[in-house]
Amino acid sequence: MRVCLSHYDNIDKHIENIENTVLDLAKPYLPQIEIILSLPSIKDIFTAIAIIGEIGTDMSVFLSSKHLCSWAGLTPQNNESAGKKKSVRISRAGVYIKPLLVQCANAVIKSKKCPYFKNYYDQIKKRRGHKKAIIAIAHMLLNCIYHMLDKNEPFNYDLYKIDSKPKQIYTPKITEEMAICYLQTLGYKKPDITVTT
Repeated sequence: MRVCLSHYDNIDKHIENIENTVLDLAKPYLPQIEIILSLPSIKDIFTAIAIIGEIGTDMSVFLSSKHLCSWAGLTPQNNESAGKKKSVRISRAGVYIKPLLVQCANAVIKSKKCPYFKNYYDQIKKRRGHKKAIIAIAHMLLNCIYHMLDKNEPFNYDLYKIDSKPKQIYTPKITEEMAICYLQTLGYKKPDITVTT
């Protein structure tokens, strides 16, 4: 038991040494790390470091956010031949960043701070299922990261607000004459009423 515990302590020390080394190497990128940490689902500094380690901090290397998402393997394939679609599954690219963003997506749909992602997830889940909905949220998070790093701005919660006010439904006013005309089109006859005094 003592051997096992000492081995466990050694592993903890090695992990701590590696983490300290990673933090030292990440010091030049602290402003970008703080920008990524402003996302509602990313709270761990090592998650932000891993994302920057994969995509970098210079977004000019990607033509657009769509190009970045395609590179990360979060967009459907365009496998079409002779007008027949063979597969629309996501590609196998992004073997490291994709699982990381999927974990972040699973966290963001539970976030009460920004319910926008949860609502979007629920809408897609009804039609396409959990897996495709989570990939869509991961795609959205990577889009956010691209624009945040490109503009050098933190996550703006105001852009992802949900309207709390219920939509007012227009209800036209129906007059008595309109109601009588409608009933006559359905086959009802207007009774003749004679008033006697």
